[in-house]
Amino acid sequence: MAEAKKRTALDIIRSYDGPKIRIMEVCGTHTHEIFRQGIRQILPPQVDVISGPGCPVCVTPVGYIDQAIWLALEKGVTICTFGDLVRVPGSTMSLADARSQGGHVEIVYSPLDAYDYAKAHPDEDVVFLSVGFETTTPPSCLAVKQAVADGMTNFSLLTANKTMPMAYEAMKDSADAFLYPGHVDAVMGTRSGEAMLKEGVSGVVAGFTAKELLTAFAVILVKFPQGKPFFKNCYPRVVKAEGSPAAQALIKEVMEPCDSEWRGLGVIPQSGLQLRPAFAVCDARKKYGVPAMEGRANPACRCGDILQGKCTPPQCPLFGKVCTPEHPVGACMVSHEGACSAYYLYGGNLHE
Repeated sequence: MAEAKKRTALDIIRSYDGPKIRIMEVCGTHTHEIFRQGIRQILPPQVDVISGPGCPVCVTPVGYIDQAIWLALEKGVTICTFGDLVRVPGSTMSLADARSQGGHVEIVYSPLDAYDYAKAHPDEDVVFLSVGFETTTPPSCLAVKQAVADGMTNFSLLTANKTMPMAYEAMKDSADAFLYPGHVDAVMGTRSGEAMLKEGVSGVVAGFTAKELLTAFAVILVKFPQGKPFFKNCYPRVVKAEGSPAAQALIKEVMEPCDSEWRGLGVIPQSGLQLRPAFAVCDARKKYGVPAMEGRANPACRCGDILQGKCTPPQCPLFGKVCTPEHPVGACMVSHEGACSAYYLYGGNLHE
């Protein structure tokens, strides 16, 4: 027993001789850190790490990009957005292309930057592209509250905010265990993982350092052969059971659940967030009458399959050939959190 206590996470991983297991990481930062820190190279061959729908830019549907382009070119609004979205292809062009055609697109680093821009430019109608999971939703809510309090009429959001629990539900048959994103659970707490456990779905909450990731993998590889569903918070220094009550209250005050389309997964009921009627003045869709747009992705691009864990990036015929970070065809290559980007940067022909 004393000898067993001396085993490190690395020892447990390297000596794993249990059954084949599929571990799905649903966080784009995890995708890149697992590659960057060389963790894939030390995993036994029967441990398969799948990149799931954990990149907010990647799961944002093509139709949303088309709506943003429509706002820029047809309504003449100033689009404020994170840099990743600028190069994501829409049906016929990207926001970068729209900018070259006269559209006004500003890169910002937070929703509050967009709010500040709108306040400093009262003669411009400003729309912030609110894309993200629970981690980045509270700042969008804060920006909206501030704009309403200030009586600003030139600031609004085009929302594509999503929540993770329903995605876990949609993907539960694609993996044997989830690597839950620590930053999401820092906001929302551990209740989603605990709820999945009640459905017989296993997973651990993981941090982002090498030690934290190795610990999470080791826990999974110890628990899985026991044949019982499990859940463990392996990021307790940041993630508490209750999460952040203040952030949750802010989201609940400003936004409400809605059905939402995920690239590759289709429409997942009640998996999105939209502004409540009390904040409709900041809802770009209502303010500008934005039409619904289906969007058409490149039919050869397999981003949708990659986000579902049905294939790895090198199995896409475009990967590394037609589709590169310099000339991306799909969102998974554009985003700095995308699986294709990670495989391209870190030579991901592993586990093929």
